Parts: sequence; structure tokens; C-alpha cells
Amino acid sequence: MAKVLIGPGKYVQGQGEMAKLGEYVKALGSKALILISKSGHERIGAMIGASFTETNITMKYDYFQGECSKNEINRICGIVKENQCDVIVGIGGGKIFDTAKAVAYYEKTPVVICPTIASSDAPCSALSVLYTDEGVFEEYLFLPANPNLVLMDTEIIAKSPARLTVAGMGDALATYFEARACKRKDAGTCAGGRATEAALTLAELCFNTLITEGVKAKLALEAGVCTEAVEKVIEANTLLSGIGFESGGLAAAHAIHNGLTIIDDCHHMYHGEKVAFGTITQLVLENVEEEILEDIITFCITVGLPVTLKELGMKEVSEEKIMKIAKAATAEAETIHNMPFEVTAQKVYAAIMAADAYGSYLLSE
Repeated sequence: MAKVLIGPGKYVQGQGEMAKLGEYVKALGSKALILISKSGHERIGAMIGASFTETNITMKYDYFQGECSKNEINRICGIVKENQCDVIVGIGGGKIFDTAKAVAYYEKTPVVICPTIASSDAPCSALSVLYTDEGVFEEYLFLPANPNLVLMDTEIIAKSPARLTVAGMGDALATYFEARACKRKDAGTCAGGRATEAALTLAELCFNTLITEGVKAKLALEAGVCTEAVEKVIEANTLLSGIGFESGGLAAAHAIHNGLTIIDDCHHMYHGEKVAFGTITQLVLENVEEEILEDIITFCITVGLPVTLKELGMKEVSEEKIMKIAKAATAEAETIHNMPFEVTAQKVYAAIMAADAYGSYLLSE
């Protein structure tokens, strides 16, 4: 199997870049469908519109309905056909990006991704995560190409709630550990091959950036400012994690996240918050050194990521409920089987319970 590295056609990050959106889009098409939430349009719609005033590009807005589901994708594909749009622009968060990417794939158009938050590594990837209309994980849709452009306006992102960027840290935290596991097994990646050294290096840089800059970035965001630490964490959450997970590989952490999505108690938690707990559980599965496990859990506690099932919103912990998560996480097609040893539902059950116990122990200190 060959080594493969993929990434977005262009990545742009800086303060005030959203005001230039029209200039970027005009190189890709002449009639843009802009997928955005109603609240997002209320916040920055005027800025978006102004960026197109001198471009001669026709714009069509549509409000995202909340889930990256097959029904939502089909609905928006119909709008693209009806309005003869030739470029898709997704503005907002992860499920909007995944929907925009899927629509662009089915309608054979370029796609521009414009995050207003840095809560996941979805923007750069050639992947859409599909859920049911009720928010339960359904499947991965692997796409033939990454987005044509990812545009990160850090001024806008810095104004979003700090919890969202912290959730992005939780998603990015898994990148190095999952890539490392895939490397040890010589497993394939989402990019369609084995991991390159470049992807593994970016995954490690992602982890190191979180550890050195994460707390500083969280405090700056809570103070309402965009510092160099914030800029570095946004890049780690988005670009480094995006390339790192896709070309480095997924393993247990994201599979456990997928298992958690079947529990109603956890639906209000962000993707990265569930992935963070999945990362701790993966480290328990691997039986890493106690110092490493404590360092990761302590980091999560410090920045505000959940380290227990209670913090994930689970009102009642039962063997039946946790085993249901474990069985979903170890389904035949799940990425947990990229771990360099056999993983069973019983092992995952034990690791979840142990991770919860260790998290509770460190919280009580």
C-alpha cells in the first residue's frame, strides 16, 4: 500500500479575511450557494454580502437545518439544481462544512469552507460524517477531493464562545495518538494509503501546540482577545489536526465518540468533547504509562474538557448503557480496528469504566 498525503487546495488564516470572501469565491464560480445558519447570517451576513458587491457573483443563501443527514444533503442538492449554482460556500461549524462538502461532491462543484468557530478538524478534510436526522452517527462519506479553499477569519473565531475552541482542542488531542496507533499497525488512513512521515510530524506538532498553547489560548479567548496563542491553536485545531487525522489515520478515540452518539444523554455535548473522552479511553486501552495518562487528563481538566461520563452528561451509568456504547464502537467497519492489537466490546467497556474512574480520581484531588 502506498503512502498518501492529501489536504485542501488552499488554506488561508488571518484576521479580517471574511471581508475578502467574494474575491476568493470569484476564482471558482459565478453563482454561489451560501449554506449558513440563521444566527450566523444575522451576525455576519452584512459582511458576507459586502464582500461580493464588486464581483458580479450571484448569491443564494440557504439556512442549514441542523444535521448533516442524507435528507438535508438531498434538500440542498435540489436547491443547487434549481438555482444552477456552480460553487458551494459553507459558513459556520462542522456539520455545515460536511454538508457543503457532500453537496459539492454530488453536484460536481467547487467548495469553499469558512469556519466561524474552531471546534473540529472537519474544514480541511475530504470527508463528511453523516448522521441521522436525530443526530446519531450513521456513516463516513469519503470524498474524492479536499475543499478548494479553507478560509479562517480568526477575528470572527475569537469572538465565538471559548468552549467551542476548547472542543476543537479535544478533537485535535486525538490526532497524534490515533496516528501513532495506525503507524504501529501499518494501517490504512482516510487518505487511501499508509501514513507519510509528514502527516505523522504534523500530528505530533498538533499535540505539542495544544500542550504548550492551549491554556494560554483558552484564557485569551475568555478575555475576548485574539493572541498568538489563539492563532496557533486555531491552526492546530483546523489545519494540523485536519491533515494529521486524514493522512495519519483514525483509531479508537473517534470510534468511541461514535459509540457515545447513540446515548441521548450525550447529544448536547460537542464532537470534540466526546472525542477527548474517547482519547483518554484509547490511552487506557493501550495501557500507557501512568504519567502520560495523568498529563492528558490533567490537560483536559485545565482547559475544561470532560474527563468523566458525568461530565459528558450521562445521568445514569449502567453496564447495559456502557456496553451499548462499546458494541457500537467496535462495529465491523469502525476505525477502532486500526489499533495495533485486537479490540473487543468487553475491552472497550472496561476501558471506558477505567477512564471514568481515573477522571473522577483526578477531579477530586
